[in-house]
Amino acid sequence: MATIYHDDDADLGVLADETLAVIGYGNQGRSQALNLRDSGLQVIVGSRPDASAEQAREEGFDVVGIAEACRRADAVLLLIPDEIMPEVYERDVAPALQAGDLLDFASGYNVAFGGVTPAPDLDVVLLAPRMIGPGVRDSYVSGEGFPSFVGVHQDATGRARQRMLALARGVGSTRAGCLEMSMHDEASLDLFTEQGFGPAFGCVLTTAVQTLVDAGYPPEAVLLELYMSGELAYTFQKIREVGMLKQMDFHSQTSQYGSITRSANFADLAEPMKERMLRSLDAIRSGEFAAEWSGLREQGAEILAKVKEAREKIPMAEWERRTRAAFGLD
Repeated sequence: MATIYHDDDADLGVLADETLAVIGYGNQGRSQALNLRDSGLQVIVGSRPDASAEQAREEGFDVVGIAEACRRADAVLLLIPDEIMPEVYERDVAPALQAGDLLDFASGYNVAFGGVTPAPDLDVVLLAPRMIGPGVRDSYVSGEGFPSFVGVHQDATGRARQRMLALARGVGSTRAGCLEMSMHDEASLDLFTEQGFGPAFGCVLTTAVQTLVDAGYPPEAVLLELYMSGELAYTFQKIREVGMLKQMDFHSQTSQYGSITRSANFADLAEPMKERMLRSLDAIRSGEFAAEWSGLREQGAEILAKVKEAREKIPMAEWERRTRAAFGLD
C-alpha cells in the first residue's frame, strides 16, 4: 500500500525560519516560487542574468546568481533542466552548500542515474509535481492543489521528511495528495510515460488517422472526429474525475456496446505491445537510456532540430494546419 500525505501531515512552521532558494525561474521555478511565497515562506531566486531573472525581479523576488543564492539559503530547490543540471550543480551549487542544508529536486532523474551525487551531510528530497509548470500555479490559486511524488533520498538532519512535507504543503501539493516514492522509481515512471506509453499511444492515433484517410475520409473530418474537437481531451478529464470504467457511462449505449464487443479485435496486440514496453522499461531502469542521452548531450539539440524539421514535412502536419485554420484553433 502506497504512503500518501495530505495537509494534516505537513507543518509549514518547519520552514518558518529558513530561506528557500528557487534555482531557475522557468515554468516550474516561477510557479513554485510564487506558491511558496504566497504560503508565507521566505523565497529568493537564483538565476543566470536572462529574461526569466528580470521577470522574477518584476514579480518582487530578490534575484541573485545561482552560487550566491545557494550560499544564502537553508533549502535549495533545483528547478533547472535535466541536461544542464550536472554541470551547474558541480560548478555553482555543490561548493555553496553547507552541512544540514536541504536540497530538493523536482525530478529524480539526475540523482537516480548518477548525474548528481549530493554530499552525505545534506538532506536530499524529491518533490515532483504531476502537473506542468503553469498548472502548478493555477491549481494553487484555485485552491484545488495538484498531486506530487515525494521522497526522502538522504536524511542528514533527522528532519528531512518534515522539511519535504512542508515544501509540498507550501507549493500546494498536499491539498491533493503526495505519494511517497524513491528517486529511481519516480524517474523511471516519468521516462516510461514518455518512451513507452507515449509512443504506443501516438502509433495507435496516427495509424487510425492514416486508415481513415486511406479509406477516403477527408483529413479534416478525421482529425476533428479523433481528437481536434476536444472530445478526447474532455474524455480524459472525465477519466481523471471518475475513473476509466465509469466514464463509459457518459457515452451512448451504442458507443458502449461497440467498444466492449469489438475490443476483442485488438486483444492479440496486448502481449507484443507489453513485450516492447518492457524493453523500454528495462532500458530506463538499468540506466541504459540515461547513459545514451548523456553521451549525446552535445549533439542532442542538433538531433532534435533535425527531427522537428522532418516532422513538419509529413502529411499529418499539413492536415493539422488546415484543420486548425478551418476551425479557428490557431
